[in-house]
Amino acid sequence: MYQSFEELFQTYYSRLCYFSFQIVKDKASAEDIAQDAFVKYWDQQELVARHEIAVKNFLYTTVRNASLNFIRHEKVEKHYLEKQDPLALDEAGILHALIRSEVIDEIYSAIESLPESCRRISRMGYLEGMKNHEIAAQLGLSINTIKTQKQRALQLLRLKLHPEAFMIL
Repeated sequence: MYQSFEELFQTYYSRLCYFSFQIVKDKASAEDIAQDAFVKYWDQQELVARHEIAVKNFLYTTVRNASLNFIRHEKVEKHYLEKQDPLALDEAGILHALIRSEVIDEIYSAIESLPESCRRISRMGYLEGMKNHEIAAQLGLSINTIKTQKQRALQLLRLKLHPEAFMIL
């Protein structure tokens, strides 16, 4: 058996790094995995038999499992990134999303400040995408009333919104 933990580390560290590297194909990750195996052994050494083969098996099994988990995690990350919009991952895309969120909030707030009839019709027409005849049928109003209320709402929104926000609406 080994005289010290340091002797055990010196004996197996480079072997475990190489073993992990063959699986993960990344030197830094392989070194981290090997180091983590020793930490795990240190934490659980009372559960491992005090026999050289048992310790060796524990270390190799720990490195194998951690390496395979690393590969699985890499696949999940890669799959996730492939499904993402590439524009959303760069700074310009993030900035665009932030500005858009702020403008949309401004539009919703402005619509909520409209008089009740304009607000209801604006929500149905601009936010829910309903046609004038659908709104008229649902509310029991004439199409001309719907058109008038939408025009009135647009006039009020022009006064409340910045020109950029109004263009998005």
